[in-house]
Amino acid sequence: MFDKFHEECGIFAIFGSQDASINTALGLHALQHRGQEAGGIVSMNNGVANFHFADGLIADNFTSRKIIKKLEGNSAIGHVRYSTAGKKNARNYQPIYAELSTGFLALAHNGNLTNASTLRKRLINEGSIFQSTMDTEVIIHLIAKSQKNTLEEKIIDATSQVEGAFSLVLIHKDGIIALRDPFGVRPLSLGILGDSYVVASETCAFDIIGAKFIRDIEHGEMIVIDKNGVRSSKPFPPKPSKFCIFEYVYFARPDSFIEGKHVYEMRKNIGIQLAKEIKLDADVVVPVPDSGVPASIGYAWQSQIPFELGIIRNHYVGRTFIEPTDKIRHFGVKLKHNANLSIIKDKKVILIDDSIVRGTTSKKIVQMIREAGAKEIYMLIASPPTIAPCFYGVDTPEKDALIASKMSVEEIRQMIGADYLGYLSIDGLYQAINQSKRDNNSPQYCDACFSDQYPIRLTDKIGEALPLFERE
Repeated sequence: MFDKFHEECGIFAIFGSQDASINTALGLHALQHRGQEAGGIVSMNNGVANFHFADGLIADNFTSRKIIKKLEGNSAIGHVRYSTAGKKNARNYQPIYAELSTGFLALAHNGNLTNASTLRKRLINEGSIFQSTMDTEVIIHLIAKSQKNTLEEKIIDATSQVEGAFSLVLIHKDGIIALRDPFGVRPLSLGILGDSYVVASETCAFDIIGAKFIRDIEHGEMIVIDKNGVRSSKPFPPKPSKFCIFEYVYFARPDSFIEGKHVYEMRKNIGIQLAKEIKLDADVVVPVPDSGVPASIGYAWQSQIPFELGIIRNHYVGRTFIEPTDKIRHFGVKLKHNANLSIIKDKKVILIDDSIVRGTTSKKIVQMIREAGAKEIYMLIASPPTIAPCFYGVDTPEKDALIASKMSVEEIRQMIGADYLGYLSIDGLYQAINQSKRDNNSPQYCDACFSDQYPIRLTDKIGEALPLFERE
């Protein structure tokens, strides 16, 4: 019953490096915030594929000499994932791989296909045998069944049939292919390391290995990387860009550049805009760590109210620690956060967080600050109310579990126990990121979680309840 949205995946690929597996492991480590429950790497060594998959963190499972030796080769792709609720399934590891008529192919996917169930039923009726519950496997089957001649043509044919969000990296015996859906919902970037080319979900994965960022892979673009260099094409009919605006609010790492914008600066801008929209008389601005920090800095700068770390986060608490017993669960938010008493006591406190999903964590945070002796507590949210689930690659609760979908701001304020609750407006969010108001007729970003307006057809949802993700 999480109280944050969770990005589902991070992907990485490199071609032409003697240290391909090491660089891939490092790149995935930098992308660990996009998925912490499992990872996988597939490398290619003179036409022979090697692979390793494991539950848990990259640093715990992919850095030994034995594993790196196992993943020999001069090209590799990798994937980190945040699995959905329910039982883990080893068949759902990525990259997913298969032997096709064109040879070995492995694929890693960030996103979610909104017609995966429809395609899956059709493929099963045609004789396909599925080994996982992942929508990603649909793409592999479509490639395998394509009547086109070359692998590139088969990939284009397959991805032309899918709907939704996809950023993909694929590895085969001769090179690497990367492509992004026509709407460009999820991020994907191209970099260079010496004579090697690198592709990653975020530029922070380039920084860790010393690669240079070249550019974002454009929406609807396919990049082919092999011994002849890099080739680019636009194989899909053009669509307006609908990049996920929540990447700027929460998902992406603050030190990444995505879609030409520095994430940290965008989050500070959000805080500045929040201060312009909501003016309060308070003693201190306190972020809910860590995601509330940049917006709090921006708010404090604009409002001239002091910024302080009034909540200290324990970074060494993992899910395995909080799961075993009800007695441990009873400690709740205090396992991860503790009030900094000297900063809070007898103060009017502005608390800033990136979002409220269910409201359970916000309620506990407010209670903790109240018990620390705060005179008044003003809760500010650096995004609009989240009123709708995501169907494009983010694990979110169903609509009726989103508190803002069924309660007014005042009702939420009463529920969490704050003296004031305020959200950034949706126009304010656009102003902070894009320096313009939202175009209500054709929004510049995918903001469905705030607007309940979905830019890409939800085929599987028509006529039936669509499970957000296949429960494992």
